[in-house]
Amino acid sequence: MEFIPNTAEQQKEMLAAIGLTMDDLFRDVPPELMARSFNLPHGLSEQEVRERLADLAGKNSIDLTLFVGGGFYDHFIPSAVYSIISRSEFYTSYTPYQPEISQGTLQAIYEFQSAVCRLTDMEVSNASLYDGGTALYEAMMMALRITERNKVIVDDSVNPIYRVMLHSYTRNLQIDLEETHCVDGLANRSDILDRLDDKTAAVIVQNPNFFGCIDDFTDLAEAAHDKGALLLVSCYPISLGILKTPGAMGADIVTAEGQSLGLPMSFGGPYLGMMASRKQYVRKMPGRIVGETKDREGRRAFVLTLQAREQHIRREKATSNICSNEALCALTALVYLSLVGKEGLKQTAQRCADRASYAYQRLTAIPGVQPHFRAKWFFNEFVLDLPCEAADVIARLIEKGFAAGFPLSRYYKGMENSILICVTEKRTKQQIGMLAEALESVL
Repeated sequence: MEFIPNTAEQQKEMLAAIGLTMDDLFRDVPPELMARSFNLPHGLSEQEVRERLADLAGKNSIDLTLFVGGGFYDHFIPSAVYSIISRSEFYTSYTPYQPEISQGTLQAIYEFQSAVCRLTDMEVSNASLYDGGTALYEAMMMALRITERNKVIVDDSVNPIYRVMLHSYTRNLQIDLEETHCVDGLANRSDILDRLDDKTAAVIVQNPNFFGCIDDFTDLAEAAHDKGALLLVSCYPISLGILKTPGAMGADIVTAEGQSLGLPMSFGGPYLGMMASRKQYVRKMPGRIVGETKDREGRRAFVLTLQAREQHIRREKATSNICSNEALCALTALVYLSLVGKEGLKQTAQRCADRASYAYQRLTAIPGVQPHFRAKWFFNEFVLDLPCEAADVIARLIEKGFAAGFPLSRYYKGMENSILICVTEKRTKQQIGMLAEALESVL
């Protein structure tokens, strides 16, 4: 019979039988991390557990209208996406090392790569990476390998979470990581050009950037190439339905967070890192790449063409020792793109831009609310200055049913009164109007 020590007395009996005390078991745990008590409640039946968990989960149920972005976005997801990716052959698939039994998974990855190339206007793509931040880090390391240089310039209009990741991953490496301060919401051209030299491996920028501002980096690509450096662009996939592509700007490596392509917010993941580059750099690309070939009978077939990871070659020669492929999330993005199609993606992007423009007009009409930047063009996010601290206003709007935006003072000094507001195609004019009324009432 199984013995489960549910009471203090039973615990003492069990410990006495093995000649230990509770203190002996946990002597290596710091006092501040110790549990307050080991008096566990009696076990519950499955029905009781379900009821208890439902009760606890219900306390988290707050019906908020979402206007928060900052790299992760609340887009509409067609029901067919879940239906397709939930098929067992996709949902339980493992790394397709054996192509003869993995043709379905391999073809799905191949089609995902093709979709990423068309979306970004680049020549090759890998099978995906862990998320947008790690993809940008991997792109930076790829640029270092290509150029054999150790200096990287990154503008602070790049997502601050990504920049923290870049610094964290490279802390023990001999990399000169320099940051420039954006001007009026756009990449600081003059500072970037002053820092560009023959030691620079890459310039890292983002479009639309963290503030939602739209830029064209064609000039930076030319300047970087003149110095033998590469241009790395982090982008927002949905925006590519209407914006100039990174490839058209002359980018060498493009990365993105693929969450907006059919993946739910989901408390931070799992998400999807996307990466594409020029074909000439394909052998320096991390992760795995699926290619198309023919079998002995001349039939179309798919295989893992390049997979220069530590699992396959000597660790010191691997393109990455930490990269992780998100096959199911990549399939989700592919299914989403296939369902909405080219025109649907354009329409979604245009709705985001149009409704953000409407929200901008409504909110800036409120007395005391001003645009923070003079930059004309934004996609579906924009920064406003409030007459008081943004974090306080956001907290008060939560009580009125709105997650109104992101307080920029969390990452940027001197922006205590600034709020980043996001509007996707899911936000209606009525909801935007209600936000405007609620904001005016708390100011």
